[in-house]
Amino acid sequence: MDKPLDLLEFETMLLGRHMHMLNPRARGAGEERLDRSAYVLLSRIQAQGPMSIGEFSEAFSLDASTLNRQTAAMVRAGVVERMPDPEGGMARKFAITAEGERRLDIHRTENLEGLEKVMVDWTAEDVAEFAAYLSRFNRDIERLDGRPWPRG
Repeated sequence: MDKPLDLLEFETMLLGRHMHMLNPRARGAGEERLDRSAYVLLSRIQAQGPMSIGEFSEAFSLDASTLNRQTAAMVRAGVVERMPDPEGGMARKFAITAEGERRLDIHRTENLEGLEKVMVDWTAEDVAEFAAYLSRFNRDIERLDGRPWPRG
């Protein structure tokens, strides 16, 4: 690992492995806990508004059958609801429910608490610099992929 890109590849692999372990409560099962796919889909709905299966498919490059399974589980969990397309389209859209907002907030708070534990010895400037580089990295991936994540 003598090249910077080799080190970056290795460290991003580890980051993917470690993210779910930031908070011990996150590893446990429980009704309050969202799985990774629900967390990501709910976060996207929260950022963009109600979305159809086709819009999810375009945003995440996932097939409709995968998304149908994921959204069906989310409907059963009460975190999204189906609604008519507000623009009059034929497809139904999925909107986040109050329960979905509540559980998303819990999950995000747990993630933040885990990050705070990991970065307890980091200065505010170090955290801000790391966040800026990570944001730049993600935006460059999104630019190449052609699927930008909506940011407020």
